[in-house]
Amino acid sequence: MEYKYLLIEKRDDHIAIVTLNRPDQLNTLNSTLMSEIEHLTEDFQLDTETRVVIFTGAGKHFCGGADLKEKRAPSKLLEQIRAKQIGPRLIRKIFMMDQITIAAINGGAFGGGACIVSACDFRIGEEKCMAGFPESKLGMNLSWVAVPLVVHLIGPTFAKEMIVLGKNNGAQTLLKWGFLSEIVAKEKLLERAIEFAKNYAEMPPIPAQMIKKSINHVIGALDQAIMHMDADQHSLTMRTEDLKEGIASFFEKRDGNFKGN
Repeated sequence: MEYKYLLIEKRDDHIAIVTLNRPDQLNTLNSTLMSEIEHLTEDFQLDTETRVVIFTGAGKHFCGGADLKEKRAPSKLLEQIRAKQIGPRLIRKIFMMDQITIAAINGGAFGGGACIVSACDFRIGEEKCMAGFPESKLGMNLSWVAVPLVVHLIGPTFAKEMIVLGKNNGAQTLLKWGFLSEIVAKEKLLERAIEFAKNYAEMPPIPAQMIKKSINHVIGALDQAIMHMDADQHSLTMRTEDLKEGIASFFEKRDGNFKGN
């Protein structure tokens, strides 16, 4: 398919570089970009030459999360629930890609952007990169099946801190928690990601991909027992007064006044 918001470079060393390309909008995830990422993972299912996929962002940031400015036509509740399934679906598809996946995090990866990097196999960040899940500050739960991914990466204590407080966490904190594999200078980020990728691209692809799948199934065996409901939880929180206050306070750059309504 034709991609409007994705740049795809397939190299001759079995490595592909995928760049989220809405820099003027901080690469925020509108419905078109989310659909394109989902289709991209399906395209890679048929690609037996690419062994490693690097995800990064055009411009200053990896991804600013969901596009809160995108206007969505009113619809009945069932249609809203169906529409919300694309987020969890695309994160699952990234997580289950056959290829080894690496997130090269430039600038910030927030909300849905942090979900994408959490679904990758490895994360390399530039010195001033940040990642966080602001959902709780906006009055909503963290959905997109991301909660177990974060717990698997950094453990329950740090996961609670990262998700419940909704703070933006700097590179050194992310490295200490185990969220990042390493930190590099900004100008060396893509170069290092490619160097890192070559280690895996040079491996025999069949056992490498089998091992990845086995590890993913081991750590995620119970995830769906819980996370099948996160879209429903999101639909509930989207109807609260706290959600309206959270989004208003975000755009007005002030602290929210939450009342549990």
